Amino acid sequence: DLPRPLTPEDLETIEIRMRAIIGGAHPFSARVVSAEEARGLFADQPYKLELIAGLEQGGLDENGNPVDEAPVISVYTQDTLTDLCRGPHVAHTGEINPDALKLLNVAGAYWRGDENQPMLQRVYGTAWRSAEELEEYLELREQAEKRDHRRLGRELELFHLDPTAPGMPYWLPNGTTLLNQLLAFWREEHEMRGYQEILSPLVNERRLYEISGHWEHYREDMFLIPVNEHTTYCLKPMNCPNAMIVYNLKTRSYRDLPLRLSDSDTLHRHERSGTLHGLLRVQEFKQDDAHIFVTEDQIEEEYARIFDLTERFYSIFGLSYHFRLGTRPADFVGDIETWEKAEGYLRRILDQHAGAGNYQVEVGDGAFYGPKVDIVMQDAMKRDWQMGTIQLDFQLPRRFDCKYTAADGTQKQPVVIHHVIYGSLERFIGLLIEHTAGALPVWIAPVQAVVIPISQKQADYAQQVRKQLRLAGIRVELDDSGERMNAKIRSAQLRKIPYMLVVGGREAESGTVSVRLRTEDDLGAMPVIDFIEMARGTIDQKALELA
Repeated sequence: DLPRPLTPEDLETIEIRMRAIIGGAHPFSARVVSAEEARGLFADQPYKLELIAGLEQGGLDENGNPVDEAPVISVYTQDTLTDLCRGPHVAHTGEINPDALKLLNVAGAYWRGDENQPMLQRVYGTAWRSAEELEEYLELREQAEKRDHRRLGRELELFHLDPTAPGMPYWLPNGTTLLNQLLAFWREEHEMRGYQEILSPLVNERRLYEISGHWEHYREDMFLIPVNEHTTYCLKPMNCPNAMIVYNLKTRSYRDLPLRLSDSDTLHRHERSGTLHGLLRVQEFKQDDAHIFVTEDQIEEEYARIFDLTERFYSIFGLSYHFRLGTRPADFVGDIETWEKAEGYLRRILDQHAGAGNYQVEVGDGAFYGPKVDIVMQDAMKRDWQMGTIQLDFQLPRRFDCKYTAADGTQKQPVVIHHVIYGSLERFIGLLIEHTAGALPVWIAPVQAVVIPISQKQADYAQQVRKQLRLAGIRVELDDSGERMNAKIRSAQLRKIPYMLVVGGREAESGTVSVRLRTEDDLGAMPVIDFIEMARGTIDQKALELA
C-alpha cells in the first residue's frame, strides 16, 4: 500500500538491496507469540492487525479462508526486520543465490482478493538454485508472453471476451469451428466405446442441489435466480445430479452396467472478477462430461478403459501428462469407511497403471463426494495444468437412491465414475493455443488451406481449386484481395493457416498448385489431386506434422 506506483527503476533498486541482504548472511530466527504481543509488534500496520485477528478467531489464512490446523502466530526476525510469517525459511539469507533471482513486474491486487477491499501493489519475483535455471525460466516466460492465448485469440479471430459478460466467451466463426471439431472427435471416440450422449436442463430448481449436497458445499460458486420467497433456480454448475435423474428414469439391472452417459452441456460457475483470466478461468464453459454407473467389481476394469481413453486424447495433441490422487477433504459427505474403500481402489489402480510412487498425492483435494484422479498436463513451456479428472463416487448414488437388480435378485447401489478428459473446453483450447503458439494441428485448424492467385488472370482457376478442396472436405479460403502475392503469403502465415496454395499461369495451365507450408517450407508444384490426397491423409490421421 504505497503512495505512488512502483516503476521498473524501483524494482532494480529493490534487487540491489536484496543482494546486499543476501551478502550479509543474516540468520532467520522464529518465535511464536501471543495475539496480544503480535498486536503490540505491529500496532502501526493495519493489514497485519487484520491477519492477527483472523488467526486469533480460529485460524484464517492470508486469503481469509479457514485452515485445518490450530492457529499459531509466529514471527521471524532477520537483521533489523521482524515480520509476521508462517515460515519456514532457509537458515540464513546467504543460502540464497544472488545471481539466480529477479523481480519481474508489478500488478494491482485487491487485499485478500476482494474487490471491495483496497487495491494494493503486488511485486512478482522468482528465485532459483542457479543462474542457468533462472535464464531458462526467463526464456520460457518470454515464450509464454509470445504465446499468450488472449493475444492469439484476437489475432486469429477465435474468441472475444466482453466486459458486458465477464468470463463468458463469444465464440467467433473460427473459434466455433475449432470447438466443434474438438467435440466431434470427443463424440466419435466416446460413441465407439459405448457411451450414450444426453442433454439436460441448464436451469434447475435448488432442490436438485440440496439432494446432491452441492447446495451445502458449492452454493457460493453458483449463479442463483430467486423466483419468489419459496423458489430459487440455479444455473447449472455441474452435470452430476442430472445424470442421477436420467439413471433413475428406468429400472436397471446388472446387465445394463456399465451404463456410460456422456454430455457436453454449458455450465456456469461464479468466480471472483479478479480471478478471471482469458479462457483459463471463466464463468461459462463446456465440459466433456461422463458419468459411468458400474457395479463395485467393475471399477478397476472401467478405470483401465478411461486411462486408455486419456492416452488417446492427449497423444493426439502431443501432450505429456501424469496423474494426481486427491484424497478425502475436510467437508466430505458420507462415512469414513466408504471413503477409505474408495481411496483404496484408486491407490491400487494407480499403483498398477502408473506404478507405485509415479503419481502425486494431494491430501484433502478430493471432491466432497469422492476421491479423484486428476490428469495433470505439461505444456511446451514445461508448465503443469490440471485438466481432466476421474472421480470415484459412492455418495451421490446413495443420496439419489440409485438402484440396480443384482444377479441374485437383490437391490444394490451402483457406484458412479465421473470423468472429464479435456476438462473445460475453454481452458483446453486456451492451453492448446499456447502449447502450439496458435499453429493448431491441421485437423482442427479453422482454415486448413488458402488458395492464393498471383494475379486476377488466375481468378477462375483459383475458384476451381477452392471448389475441388471443398468437395474433398477441406476447409479452404480464397484470397482474392488486391494485395501482392508475398503480402498474401505473409497474411496466411500470421493467421497460422497450414497450407498456402499459390497459383499462377503455369499452375493454371498444368492443373497444379504450388504448395507452401506455414512453417515456410516449400513443397513445390503438385497436381491438385495429389495435394488433396496428402492433406486428407494428414487430416484423417490427425497428424501433428503437415506433411
